[in-house]
Amino acid sequence: MGLLGILLALGLLIWLAYRGWSVLLLAPAAALIAAAISREPLLAHWTQTFMNSAAQFIAQFFPLFLLGALFGKLMDDSGSVDAIARFMTEKLGPRRAILAVVLAGAMVTYGGVSLFVAFFVLVPMAQALFRAAEIPRRLMPAAIALGTSTFTMTAFPGTPAIQNAIPMPFFGTTPFAAPGLGIIASIIMFGFGLWWLDRVEAAARKAGEGYGGADVAPGSIADNEIIRERATTAREFDPAELGRGRHSDAAVPIAVAMLPLVVVVAMNLTMSLVILPRLDFSFLTEERWGGTSLSAVAGVWSVAVALATAILVLIVLNWQRLPTLRASMDAGANASVLPAFSVASLVGFGAVVAMLPAFAVVRDWVLSIGGGPLVSLAVATNILAALTGSASGGMTIALDALGSTYMRIAAEQGIDPGLMHRVAVIGSGTLDSLPHNGAVVTLLAVCGSTHRESYLDIVMVGIVGALFALVAVIILGSTFGSF
Repeated sequence: MGLLGILLALGLLIWLAYRGWSVLLLAPAAALIAAAISREPLLAHWTQTFMNSAAQFIAQFFPLFLLGALFGKLMDDSGSVDAIARFMTEKLGPRRAILAVVLAGAMVTYGGVSLFVAFFVLVPMAQALFRAAEIPRRLMPAAIALGTSTFTMTAFPGTPAIQNAIPMPFFGTTPFAAPGLGIIASIIMFGFGLWWLDRVEAAARKAGEGYGGADVAPGSIADNEIIRERATTAREFDPAELGRGRHSDAAVPIAVAMLPLVVVVAMNLTMSLVILPRLDFSFLTEERWGGTSLSAVAGVWSVAVALATAILVLIVLNWQRLPTLRASMDAGANASVLPAFSVASLVGFGAVVAMLPAFAVVRDWVLSIGGGPLVSLAVATNILAALTGSASGGMTIALDALGSTYMRIAAEQGIDPGLMHRVAVIGSGTLDSLPHNGAVVTLLAVCGSTHRESYLDIVMVGIVGALFALVAVIILGSTFGSF
């Protein structure tokens, strides 16, 4: 009966979330339904289990949501993201339109720009390039997804994406966990995605298919409430804040536009591998600091310092191009709140489910999957990311419930925690791109496309390519260890 309650609660959460209901309401309601069917104490689960777990997630990761959204908004309002998009357009042009869109998306997201900020800047660029090159408009969502939502989100070492930060407190790792395997996975995703898009483009040209259809103004999508509710459970930026503040009218030199992105990567690397390991943080074991350790917080600290430094550099370089700096900063800060609390609510739901007696059946099934702990970890993050439509939410639920178990198994079997980190992150970024995913829905809406027109190509570049990369990482990691 308890297992039926879990499935019923999860089904209700997925169905109503897809219809645009707020996860802030759905997650606790679904958790209480599961607890009621299991005859567990409702109020205790709400205030002690759900809220404690959600609050712990906020305490660990809200600084990254806040700084990431603020950085993305300032990059947008200063005109820096536009400058990078224009630079790629000029350098590669219509003849390599798909590659230009993919590389522009990869640059800005690996540099720390929030996904939805990238969407709303890249779409006009892609529209112009694809129209000039007579490439079907239906391929735009897949090209943008390949550059923004695959290897720069889960695989490339050091990415400041929240998905890459979540495993760090659980495994004591850094953003650069398993760098060699991450680079290999990135090459597989990038190469497979480009191969697929080039293949489809060639078939479309052979069939005489042109650009087709009328463009949609991306700004008209930002305030759509249903899209907003779906989007904020999938990524770390509330699209409703995109129109707040004021965009700069002045041109930004490409070096000035790129420098904050370089600062994010360089500072992240320096903090992770040079500065933090050389300092004495033994005081963290004291009760006043939560009785923690450097390994549990170093990863989050590295990304937070990198983003904060890049924000300061960005403001100094673009002081004259940010005429409404306070409004832009307010909008960036506000843009972080709803996504952070939406994902935290999913985490709270997962915590309640994990406390129910029937969850032991699910846990035992996951751990008994053949192929070893790397395979079972990949399956767990895949399934939960698919069900919740959120890579970050699904992965946190999986690691909250099973993270300590996987760490024990890793210690017993001599598996590097960095390898577990990379498998968990890549696993969360595969089946999260199912049709109900908020980022998928938003991207299709911004591009003026539909699931029928464009979703197959998103599946190929966002799911199939990522699954190939995940399998490669598991095989290589199991054979040679982490590197």
